[in-house]
Amino acid sequence: MGKYDEVYRRSIEDPEGFWGEAAEAISWYKKWDKVLDDSNPPFYRWFVGGELNTCYNAIDRHVEAGRGDQVAVIYDSPVTDTIQKFTYREMQDLVSRFAGVLRGLGVGKGDTVIIYMPMVPQAVIAMLACARLGAVHSVVFGGFAPNELAIRIDDAKPKVMVSASCGIEGQKIIPYKPLLDEAIRLATHKPDRCVILARPQAAAELTDGRDHDWEALMAGAEPSECVPVKATDPLYILYTSGTTGVPKGIVRDNGGHAVAMPWSMTHVYDVQPGDVYWAASDVGWVVGHSYIVYAPLIHGCTTIVYEGKPVGTPDPGAFWRVISQHDVKVLFTAPTAFRAIKKEDPDGAYLEKYDLSNFKYLFLAGERTDPDTYHWAADLLGRPVIDHWWQTETGWAIAANCLGIEAFPVKPGSPTKAVPGYQVVILDENGKELGPNQEGIVAIKLPLPPGTLPTLWQDDKRFKESYVDPFPGYYFTGDGGNIDEDGYISIMGRVDDVINVAGHRLSTGGMEEVIAKHPDVAECAVMGVADQLKGQVPVGLVVLKAGVERDPDELNAELVKMVREQIGPIACFKQSNIVARLPKTRSGKILRGTMRKIADGQDYRVPSTIDDPATLGEIEQALQAIGYAKKG
Repeated sequence: MGKYDEVYRRSIEDPEGFWGEAAEAISWYKKWDKVLDDSNPPFYRWFVGGELNTCYNAIDRHVEAGRGDQVAVIYDSPVTDTIQKFTYREMQDLVSRFAGVLRGLGVGKGDTVIIYMPMVPQAVIAMLACARLGAVHSVVFGGFAPNELAIRIDDAKPKVMVSASCGIEGQKIIPYKPLLDEAIRLATHKPDRCVILARPQAAAELTDGRDHDWEALMAGAEPSECVPVKATDPLYILYTSGTTGVPKGIVRDNGGHAVAMPWSMTHVYDVQPGDVYWAASDVGWVVGHSYIVYAPLIHGCTTIVYEGKPVGTPDPGAFWRVISQHDVKVLFTAPTAFRAIKKEDPDGAYLEKYDLSNFKYLFLAGERTDPDTYHWAADLLGRPVIDHWWQTETGWAIAANCLGIEAFPVKPGSPTKAVPGYQVVILDENGKELGPNQEGIVAIKLPLPPGTLPTLWQDDKRFKESYVDPFPGYYFTGDGGNIDEDGYISIMGRVDDVINVAGHRLSTGGMEEVIAKHPDVAECAVMGVADQLKGQVPVGLVVLKAGVERDPDELNAELVKMVREQIGPIACFKQSNIVARLPKTRSGKILRGTMRKIADGQDYRVPSTIDDPATLGEIEQALQAIGYAKKG
């Protein structure tokens, strides 16, 4: 039995012993009475009776252990031409003072605070300050539309809002204050106070009595100590889109989260305290919560807050510059970032300017890593490229090549095996477990490991309906896929991305995999479109590599031939068109569901998470040109 098999088996057979041992790595005010309370399924609770403080574990204990002079946070902002470094000691000072600011505004244990910030160090400081006081933070991605922010204000009922005068998206300055004011006007719940960070790129008009300037408050702030909280108390709420249009408030508890985060740094990412770890994401997403803020800091790493893009700030070598300049050991980003770099610099010419000798691994997640992107990145970097799979709900990886336990050979298109703690199975529509290589619904046997969602914010009923009721005893992931004879998991996309063509269930992910191999294609999406005869047929949209021009009909013929040869005529793939870009969320997920509605001529909501709403009009035109997106 290999090392991984041994660790994995123990995590499933003896979860209490396994996670009890892992919990010894963090600092507790009071040890837990019980590692796992399974008395009220499906509401499992970890480390019941334990008391701790997440901010203490992320900042203060490193200072006390003599590592106060180590850099904790590097702020790298090509859009403002700024690089700042903060040691653990400096972070302790800033966080404790901002906790004092919040306390002075009436925030205490159990109160909620909404943070609506760009990618600046103050966003991290605000998150940790909430954790320090035992307050619950909810970070909303900066620049979200006022209506969407209002929905979150009404659900979380924050005492205080923390924001900034603006964000910067590439070359664009986005004033936040008018959006914040409008959201508060629309919301039924009115926060008592707002703290606004003034940035030189845009002024913000402060509302008398309600709004306060960040720097002015910090100047007179009394530092606040860490407040002990229960392991089962909530650390944060993170809203994720729900099928009803009403966002779901994913809850993360303090205890399980503080245990899982550093465990994952060692065992999944093979990162040690003192290493420089970079998650190129945003604090508004789960990756930012877990791997820009909490996991690297609890583990004692140096983390990077990057305010920029993979391309255009200033060029496709942006990521290589950051890795080289700051001695990054591990980069974690979305496949879409690498597809953007590949599109602009297909030969990797920009890489040659930088020294990446200390760079060890590239981790990708957020969307399925298609084999073409995997091979391109692996060939270019000459380093292990690790696809891993997880969700906002789980907070950390469900499946990964756990490099800190035992590295396995990569199978492109698979995030490798289940991470210890997660018992992943494939079910058919009746909840029966399927065997190797059988396509079905990906589910995880309950209980989930620590660090995952215990429930939804003040909505146990919806938690049950969304995640447990579809298959009692299991967590329903909403993804389809299979597990092969070696235990390698393949995720083929959301369950509704499996299409039914004349009675045959086919994965659009499988077709995208084939199309992505075409030498002219930088990125693609395939969706199932309603068809009177066959039920559904697949339709593709492709983005070409930079500098490539193609006749859409000729390219379509080549793609049809490839799909026919590699999947078979059964796929019925006959139509595609070229687009300048695909519609995506700001975190890089392709909006396939929205495109499917456009193709079917249905009404659709412009998702609040969309990066650029103008792309939807372009998609509509491209689909109309091949006979779809017709209303009525």
